[in-house]
Amino acid sequence: MQAEAELVVSLARWAGQHAWALFLGLTALWLAASLVGGWLFQRYAVLVRQGYISPSVFRGLHIAAGGTVMVLGAAVFAELAGELGATNPLGQADQAFTDALSASVPRAALHLFAAVTHLGDTATLTGLGAVVAVALVLAGRRWLALGWVAALAGNGLLNQTLKQIFGRVRPLRADELVLEPGFSFPSGHSSGSVVAYGMLAYLAFRLLPPRWHLPALLAALTLAFTVGASRVFLRVHFVSDVLAGFASGMAWLALCVTSIELIRWRQLRGAA
Repeated sequence: MQAEAELVVSLARWAGQHAWALFLGLTALWLAASLVGGWLFQRYAVLVRQGYISPSVFRGLHIAAGGTVMVLGAAVFAELAGELGATNPLGQADQAFTDALSASVPRAALHLFAAVTHLGDTATLTGLGAVVAVALVLAGRRWLALGWVAALAGNGLLNQTLKQIFGRVRPLRADELVLEPGFSFPSGHSSGSVVAYGMLAYLAFRLLPPRWHLPALLAALTLAFTVGASRVFLRVHFVSDVLAGFASGMAWLALCVTSIELIRWRQLRGAA
């Protein structure tokens, strides 16, 4: 057990020393996987529009996908939460990675992350939430507006509740470019970006022509991933904080989208 813990810490230290190169590589892989996934989803959407997939199967697949994402997100979050603690391998690996970051990241990259991270600020997401909600109401999409507000506000409340429950202290060596008060686990910027930009992608799928669907998905995934990564590089969060934020954000996003779709299908069936 001790040998495994030492191996995990050594790998985390190595990853911290090569964090910038790993970020670029993971971003490229993430975009490639998103392109493939987006293309497959577009082919699926074509089959739906052409009637090759029945409405009942379509609804069942969506509910199953949403439920799977919720369960996986909750399971990942629970696993990370169960391993918290400075004496646990995860806590030691978090600290080793954070300590090794300072010598591996170019200063220009830190300034870039310091700018990008504000896309996940509470003020930014609140302003975005208000603008999109008003636009949806003016467009006559009141149910979508309500779902949008519930998704963002509910995630904010959930994140603050989880922070108070776990009470994890932030890294002690935060970069001076960005300083954050409060607790660390899970990352609010990470979960908030997943929910806000993920919901924007969902709205694009609902309201925009098909040619905009894949760009919207890629933009949402890239923004959420980069904002989350910025929290680690600026050393205001541990890696596990960001992973937990991604997990809780994905679970909440899946719950919100699935709920909105169920309400929509019920309304369509009632209208028929």
